[in-house]
Amino acid sequence: MAFVFGIGIARTESPTLKRFFDEGKTIIEKLLWNVVIPLLPFYIASIFAEMAADGTVWETLASFALVLILAIGTHWIYLLGTFTTAGAVTGRNPFTSIKNMLPAYFTGLGTMSSAATIPVTVEAAKKNNVRHSMAETVIPLGANIHLAGSTITIVMAATTVMMMFGDLATPTFANMLPFIFALAVIMIAAPGVPGGAVIASLGLLTTMLGFTEAAVGIMIALYMAQDSFGTATNVTGDGAIAMLVDRFVHGKNRG
Repeated sequence: MAFVFGIGIARTESPTLKRFFDEGKTIIEKLLWNVVIPLLPFYIASIFAEMAADGTVWETLASFALVLILAIGTHWIYLLGTFTTAGAVTGRNPFTSIKNMLPAYFTGLGTMSSAATIPVTVEAAKKNNVRHSMAETVIPLGANIHLAGSTITIVMAATTVMMMFGDLATPTFANMLPFIFALAVIMIAAPGVPGGAVIASLGLLTTMLGFTEAAVGIMIALYMAQDSFGTATNVTGDGAIAMLVDRFVHGKNRG
């Protein structure tokens, strides 16, 4: 429905429906900021209190640390691959391009919001000789539909939770691949606020992977523990995409 209405509104230029969905987006974001996100720490604390009573909390924390390290490492492998590709296409040094994007990376670490980091990301992309008009178009769009860091973390965290809980299915290529494809679609509609990606994925986790309430709580805790790093990867990768789009639209990059 999201795709049908989105494409339909763009094609018909319907002001009424556009205003309706824009206002609906604002309501959802306010719900997340003012209700869901403030209550998440209490929900997660209750899950950990239950695990402490069962004597499994330390095993869970050890798994948290391992997933965090693996997720951050995978984020940087993704960024290196993305900027290497962009550098090969545009003729720019990928390491210099990443260096220019570091202000966006560290701003993403602090804000945990792709949307809030847009101004910094735009300026960083311009330092990579991306045309102003292209940076100001691609970066805001990427903040809403390019959530690679968040997607990487959700898949890794979901795999870990499935291995931790004996009553869940064992993660295999056959059951994770459809989840990854469905997650790619869901991430397009995920709100660019802290925790927005994992909240958007809960329906898939429960229906496709059979997550229980306890598993969902652990999943949210795992994701929120590294949300800042996922956001930083999202916004930094937007810079590489802006370089590629600028190259294909306008030809050879300047400078």
